[in-house]
Amino acid sequence: MVPKVILLDIEGTTSSISFVHRVLFPLALSRLRNYLSEHKEDAELKRELGRLWDRTQHGVNTTEGMARTLAPLLEKYIQDDVKDTTLKWVQGKIWKEAFEKQEVFGHVYSDVPQAFAAWKKRGLALYIYSSGSVEAQELMFRHSEAGNLANYLSGYFDTTTGHKREKASYEKIAAAVGEKANAILFLSDVKEELEAAAAAGMQVCLLLREGVSSSGYEGAAAKDFSEVSLLFDL
Repeated sequence: MVPKVILLDIEGTTSSISFVHRVLFPLALSRLRNYLSEHKEDAELKRELGRLWDRTQHGVNTTEGMARTLAPLLEKYIQDDVKDTTLKWVQGKIWKEAFEKQEVFGHVYSDVPQAFAAWKKRGLALYIYSSGSVEAQELMFRHSEAGNLANYLSGYFDTTTGHKREKASYEKIAAAVGEKANAILFLSDVKEELEAAAAAGMQVCLLLREGVSSSGYEGAAAKDFSEVSLLFDL
C-alpha cells in the first residue's frame, strides 16, 4: 500500500553524519562545563542531572556538586556518542543557544527540501525519529541551511520513546501517530533500525548515502529521496 506517513531518521538520511560529529558534538563538548555552571539553578537541569546521578552514582549531592562530578562523564558520553537521555537533553539546550544566535545552521541534503514539499503536498504526514532530543531535532530543521523546514513536520520522536533498534519503539510510534504500522514508511541508513521497524510491520527503505552499503540487507534501498518517491509511488 502507498504510505500515509513517512518516519525519518536524521543522520545519514536527511542530514550528513559528518555535520553531527564534526560540528554539533564538538560544539557541545566545548560549551558543556560553561552551560552547567551558568544554569546550575535551573530546575530542569537539576532534574536531568538528578536522573543521571541516580543511574550512575551513589548518595545525595547538591546540584553544583552533581555538575562537577557528572561533567567529565557527560564529556566522555559526547566523545563516545552514548545515547543517554540526560546528555541528549543538555546537548539540545547548548545547540538551542547556538542555533538561535545563528552561530550554526542545520545541514540537510540538497534533495530534502523538495521531497518534504512534494510529500506534504501529497497529503503525507512527516515525522522524525532520532536519538537526539526532540528539541534538538526541531532546531535542526527550523534553522536549516535551506531555511525553516519544521513547518513540513508533524512531530518528533526521540529515545524517550525507546531505542531505535527495538521493535516496541516503532509500535509505540505507530500508536502515537494513529496509523497502522503498514501505512508508515521508515527511512534510515541503519539496517538494524530498519529491521526493527519492519518487525513492527512498517514499510522500510535503506538510504545509501555517504557510502552506506546494502550488503546483508534484502529490503528496498534508494540513493536519495527522489528514488524513494519512485519506489513507493509517492
